[in-house]
Amino acid sequence: MKNYISNQDESIPLFENPFLDRFTHVHFTIPLYVYVPVVGWFLYQAAIDPWLNTTGIIVLFACGLFFWTFSEYILHRFVFHYEPSSKWGQYLHFLLHGIHHAYPNDSTRLVMPPSVSIPLAVLFYYLFVMVLGASAAGPFFAAFIVGYLFYDMIHYATHHFAMKSRVGLFLKKHHMRHHYQNDEKFYGVSTPIWDVVFGTMKSAAKEKEVVGT
Repeated sequence: MKNYISNQDESIPLFENPFLDRFTHVHFTIPLYVYVPVVGWFLYQAAIDPWLNTTGIIVLFACGLFFWTFSEYILHRFVFHYEPSSKWGQYLHFLLHGIHHAYPNDSTRLVMPPSVSIPLAVLFYYLFVMVLGASAAGPFFAAFIVGYLFYDMIHYATHHFAMKSRVGLFLKKHHMRHHYQNDEKFYGVSTPIWDVVFGTMKSAAKEKEVVGT
């Protein structure tokens, strides 16, 4: 069953206003330019923070990366794939994620626009500050952003790069199954760990090869 409109690298306008629609198109390197300096600044602040030592920074960084993998799964499954019954809700869902499933290889809509990712990053940062405190939140947040960047780059690569290494090919096939076999499974993009934990990953041996692999 075909569950996409076009498998080509093409776009459709999301807004009638060309100026607004321009902000829905993002080159895949833009998140790197926006967030790598942010990561560097927070790690520098952690390094000079008298309340933190090297071991503490490493532990917090590892925890931040791990928490990103969980957040990625939860956001993808329960936010991006939540389809409200109202007309406006369905339209918002299409803007947020439905467009990606309709045109999965649109290279300009594979990473999150800064107009969306920056407010979300600010929200997460202040949530971390509330829970962990300002000092601990810094390296934790830096790792969370690193995880997000890996997610964005891997997501783009699964759609547009060959990814012939064992790990790369596995991630590519895993994500293609989400698009072309069952969009209610295979939610993990940068890691399938939570698909295993929550039972949303079928045995690869039972799956046929999918489009784009």
